[in-house]
Amino acid sequence: MDLFDLSLDEQLRQHAPLAARMRPQTLDEIIGQQHIIGKGSLLRRVIEADRLHGSIILYGPPGTGKTSLAQVIANSTKAHFEQLSAVLAGVADLRKAIEAARERRRLYQTRTILFIDEVHRWNKAQQDALLPHVENGLITLIGATTQNPYFDVIKALVSRSRVFELNSLTVENIKELLLRAINDKERGFGLRKVKIDDDALQHLAETSSGDARNALNALEFAVESTPLGQEETHITLEVAQESIQRRAVLYDKTDDQHYDTISAFIKSVRGSDPDAALYWLAKMLYAGEDPRFILRRLMILASEDIGLADTMGIVVANAAAQNYEMLGMPEGAYPIAHATLYLATAPKSNTVGAYFDALAEIEKNGAKPVPTHLMDASRDSEAFGHGQGYKYPHAFEGHWVRQQYLPDGLESTQFYTPSDQGAEAEIAKRLAKWRGDKDSQ
Repeated sequence: MDLFDLSLDEQLRQHAPLAARMRPQTLDEIIGQQHIIGKGSLLRRVIEADRLHGSIILYGPPGTGKTSLAQVIANSTKAHFEQLSAVLAGVADLRKAIEAARERRRLYQTRTILFIDEVHRWNKAQQDALLPHVENGLITLIGATTQNPYFDVIKALVSRSRVFELNSLTVENIKELLLRAINDKERGFGLRKVKIDDDALQHLAETSSGDARNALNALEFAVESTPLGQEETHITLEVAQESIQRRAVLYDKTDDQHYDTISAFIKSVRGSDPDAALYWLAKMLYAGEDPRFILRRLMILASEDIGLADTMGIVVANAAAQNYEMLGMPEGAYPIAHATLYLATAPKSNTVGAYFDALAEIEKNGAKPVPTHLMDASRDSEAFGHGQGYKYPHAFEGHWVRQQYLPDGLESTQFYTPSDQGAEAEIAKRLAKWRGDKDSQ
């Protein structure tokens, strides 16, 4: 490297985007992810002792610190650190890196850590090319991926690696990161005298979707768009909204707006108004509400307010929750909206709540013993007559026979009364016949 290259590198560092300049250089500078790099954690001990010999895969949403963690490892290791992007590099680039690692090991006994960003973008053949070199220890692989490695990375490579999952940064994490960038005189805007209003800081933190890069890019845009020459750069809520291209919504996940909006959402779905349900859903997702919270409420509603009127409701709600875990946001909005529309337009019934009537009976009068003919006959049939007198329904016409199933004293009790809505109307007919209601005779 000559003087011109050194000068170019220095220029690039000085004029790099804020997100690149603020990239953590030590483990202590990494914000969040304490579950994997906190004091005393396995990964932290390995990194600090420079004993990362086994391959690892860093999995998490964009902007959560996967590349930053890899760079920290590069800064702290005596091993040679090589970086490839699966978006740009192919097998030819991998072969060059492997050959260089082999020569390094042969001539200088130096280990090689190979970081492959977006490793899931390589096809099976490209990932297969890594295997023998990971297996024989020629390279220590650090793979980074935004996709679930158990689905998008070949099993052989996953089985030879330790997977560490990084979480989306919290609002407080993002606020800490932004304030650090504003006050950092060497890499941030500490020499610009930047003032940011509390509501502007909150807006940038909430609308960045847990993505540090997204938040820092928005902050940089807000600062750089302010005319030079001013004594102080003032970032107001209006400036913050323009910089991240999202308007602020009056919605605090800890106050009445949170509870009032989810209440309006659930009541709209229960009330079979799909338009209102979509509106409140959009408001919550736009404001940064946790989609899992919404999905949990939909799963409850599927039983509480729809139940047997359309049993597919709980299936759809559960499938939406699973799809969201696979997709994340923003694509995860599709299955959430799908479930919302399905449940809002489904026939309604709250008869599943009959469970609480049965529970109230037990709480009031205690649990009664099981009738003898319903007891387990496999253990005490001969000695105590357990199970004797039981009538096997499948041995009778229509696979049904009248017999007592409730405890003595509750024989005629009815906790469940089916509605006349949707599929439950057919259930009502069957139960009327089985219960011997006069109308069905």
